[in-house]
Amino acid sequence: MHIDPRDRLICAGDETDPSDGPPGAPSPASTPIVQTSLFTFSDLSALQAGFGTEHATTLYTRGRNPTVQALERKLAALERGESCLCFGSGMAAVSAALLGELRAGDHLLFVNDIYGPTLQLAEFLQRFGIEHDIVLDLDPGSIEAAIRTNTRLMWLESPGTMRFRVLDLPAVTALARERGVVTAIDNSWATPLCQKPLTLGVDIVMHTCSKYIGGHSDVIAGALVTSAERAERLFYSTYLLNGGILAPFDAWLLLRGLATLPVRLAQHEEDALRVIAFLEAHPAVRRVHHPSVGEGRRLAAEQMSGFTGLLSFELVRDDFDSVRRVIDALRHFRVGVSWGGVESLVISPNRGTNEARLSELGIPTGLIRLSVGLEGAPLLIEDLAAALDALA
Repeated sequence: MHIDPRDRLICAGDETDPSDGPPGAPSPASTPIVQTSLFTFSDLSALQAGFGTEHATTLYTRGRNPTVQALERKLAALERGESCLCFGSGMAAVSAALLGELRAGDHLLFVNDIYGPTLQLAEFLQRFGIEHDIVLDLDPGSIEAAIRTNTRLMWLESPGTMRFRVLDLPAVTALARERGVVTAIDNSWATPLCQKPLTLGVDIVMHTCSKYIGGHSDVIAGALVTSAERAERLFYSTYLLNGGILAPFDAWLLLRGLATLPVRLAQHEEDALRVIAFLEAHPAVRRVHHPSVGEGRRLAAEQMSGFTGLLSFELVRDDFDSVRRVIDALRHFRVGVSWGGVESLVISPNRGTNEARLSELGIPTGLIRLSVGLEGAPLLIEDLAAALDALA
């Protein structure tokens, strides 16, 4: 993994404004938590001026808050973007992007394997006259064929959910620009340290900050990074009016998580690659899904500077009972949703009753997803070996 030295400094550097105290006064080592709902002004004229520039003025914490702004500046800098808006969850960020960019009669195109709740939101938006399609064939020709005259937004994931397939982002974004389509991407898997989609032509980058950016499974948050012009427009529409904002304390937790993100990601990658090597050699495993292996490896090397610890594998015996037996036999991988924390997690999209839906989305029924934590590769490999050997 190669992490840009500038990114290391952004993650670790403090965001304290020296003007907050008298000249020469000591500064706090961590960003202060400004736990307030509102800000007062010297006179009515100053307040009225604040109403006119609420996107840049700390007037009310449903709009701007200094602790949240400190986090937004870091995320924008890490993504090489102009502006960032932080939200109370990843889905709040997704909702803000979709509702802010789409209107009745528009078409939304999903490309690659997409996070389930994002698809559910698109289904909900059908009642407001917004249509959508999903393209699972990642060839640019197939993507171009799915674009309609009313396609307004193309929502991407790369690596994609569950199978972690990699999109040719420069090719896809160039195609979208030619057709006047806005592009947005869920970059939660890669984090800004491993992939910077804005530099590859994407218009909006979304993060579920609850994952690697937080890193400790103790905060729910989301973010959008984009141009200053688009961020200002989204601020006055789906940010300010939907009210799905990030609390100051949660922003402080994410700032703390960012400080260790480079070292955590390096360890996640190292241990995940060791786990992958073990799984590829095990006779009970048909295939491993991760950008470091398979067809997407070349693209990943061109577009990414490293890998994270989220992967999946297919069992040779791909029935639900085999999936259940392997998961229930694990002792150090905890069974649970989400990923990106210090603890290792395991889950499967196969619930025993949804095989038809999995087939529709191209997801193998024997798929098991792992989030490799920080317990150490030897312990995790030993755990997987015992669980997989039990199938024999």
